[in-house]
Amino acid sequence: MRRYSGVPVAVSPERLGFIIGKGGQGITALEETFNVKIEVDSKTSTVYVSPGENATPFEVMRAKQAIEALSLGFRLEDVLSLSEDEWCLEIVDLNELARNLDDLRRIKARIIGEEGKARKNLEQMSGVKIVVGDKMVGLLGECGNVNVARKAVLMLARGRTHGSVYGYLRAAGRELKRKKLQLWKGDHE
Repeated sequence: MRRYSGVPVAVSPERLGFIIGKGGQGITALEETFNVKIEVDSKTSTVYVSPGENATPFEVMRAKQAIEALSLGFRLEDVLSLSEDEWCLEIVDLNELARNLDDLRRIKARIIGEEGKARKNLEQMSGVKIVVGDKMVGLLGECGNVNVARKAVLMLARGRTHGSVYGYLRAAGRELKRKKLQLWKGDHE
């Protein structure tokens, strides 16, 4: 039996092909972007991430997060943004919020909305990419925006109206813009 070195990342078997990519392009992009080496064990549906030459632990951790994001259903182009310091991946476990299977379905339906409208609104208003999986919601974007989107998802999961959640997102968006403007002014004075 072959021994793998590196950090193991369990992935859903049906998403393994998206991680590998056509002709291995997915793995190549991940390796080059995060300065890591990647090995795939398709029998166990596990991806192993080890540091490339002069790689930092941060790069390995970010590559692991990128693979987790791909496994959730994010696109490769989006997960490569995790190489930037200000980008984050947040995963909300809906099992922690749902009392039973019917509750889980209801929560997912509230987050997705009719024909995906609520999810699209959440994405547009927060500036965050959102993937709703079987039991998880993935949030990918700039860290401040991800925190706002996470709170909005939790508000919906706990039964707040869509209108009140959108109101929160509008107010939080204004506050994030104000903080960015202050940071920018501070850097340019």
